[in-house]
Amino acid sequence: MALLLIRYGEIALKGKNRPFFEKKLHKNIRNTLKGLEPFQVTFEKGRYFISIPSEKISQAQERLQKVFGIISISRAVRVSLDLQEICAEALQLLKDNYKPGMSFKVNTRRSNKSFHLTSPKINSTVGAYILESGLDIQVDVHNPQLLLTVEIRNKGAYLCAAEAAGPGGLPVGVNGKGILLLSGGLDSPVAGWMALKRGIELEALYFHSPPFTGEGAVNKAVDLCKVLATYGDPLYLHLAPFTELQKQIRLNCPESLMITLMRRSMLRVADKLAYQRKAGVLFTGESLGQVSSQTLENLAATNEVASLPILRPLIGFDKEEIIDRARKIESYDISTRPFEDCCTLFVPPHPATRPSIAELQEAEKVIPLKELEESCLGNIETIKILPRGGER
Repeated sequence: MALLLIRYGEIALKGKNRPFFEKKLHKNIRNTLKGLEPFQVTFEKGRYFISIPSEKISQAQERLQKVFGIISISRAVRVSLDLQEICAEALQLLKDNYKPGMSFKVNTRRSNKSFHLTSPKINSTVGAYILESGLDIQVDVHNPQLLLTVEIRNKGAYLCAAEAAGPGGLPVGVNGKGILLLSGGLDSPVAGWMALKRGIELEALYFHSPPFTGEGAVNKAVDLCKVLATYGDPLYLHLAPFTELQKQIRLNCPESLMITLMRRSMLRVADKLAYQRKAGVLFTGESLGQVSSQTLENLAATNEVASLPILRPLIGFDKEEIIDRARKIESYDISTRPFEDCCTLFVPPHPATRPSIAELQEAEKVIPLKELEESCLGNIETIKILPRGGER
């Protein structure tokens, strides 16, 4: 069996609440490793250790790099608390990664304060042992090509030669549940990812308008949720039929107000769905000033119809920052598929950028919004999206 050592970051600052966060991360680690049995996850004072068959270790590490709360993952070797054995294993790790002329550094973390040597003394002792091996190597304490980490713990010493970065953040589920208004564009999946990173358990709401929007648009939403589900296992996608609402708004309301009126209806439906799903907040992918419907006035107009808070993680991002993040989380290629959603299908040539709430309320009086929105809510189809491509 091979061994992985997992480190967390922000959780260490949680004081008396720290055990709650640690237990949640432990559960999320186990969930993400399902299907890779047999494995064992143990916890010891700020570290998780995973024992798993050697042939599954790469797959396990790849999955763990998408578990929020984790800052790094290392393949590790466990030895006894014998200094000679520690030195011998450190040399073997260096040989496994050896290139002539390379530089290295030994970095010790000693959580077991009863061990007879301090961290600096262990660093110098192990480093000297390696230098005496006759290999063509040198010490570089500032920018080494290979960092050898030694962790002195109560039950043994753990040695690592490399760290793979995790996503950081907080374990999904520690900060309640939210509803993400998902479009087929670049912005909302990135906003969803950022909500997950802050520990939110996320569900997605997607409005579609058949026959104006086809299966390609819905499949796009499903695939975006599959990306998010790899970070927030599992994820529910709610498909809301928006055709009748969209038709009535288009036929009976001023064209310049159409986008804002549609957004108001979507927020009212999302607000009611959130109460049904016991969610306490709504998330959108809006960025201030990015398009004409995302002015302060339009954002205020949509805020006005929701009773729950509306959070906008991308509010200060520019488009290039959003694109960079979309590429990082692997949603970019899906978001750029050429399938339009109901928000982009009937964009007026000159949308209102500063509508007053009074004129929006007046425009809404000619439409039976309550009945149409209740019908939309009542005909939602829900799909449970599982990580790594599954759905049911």
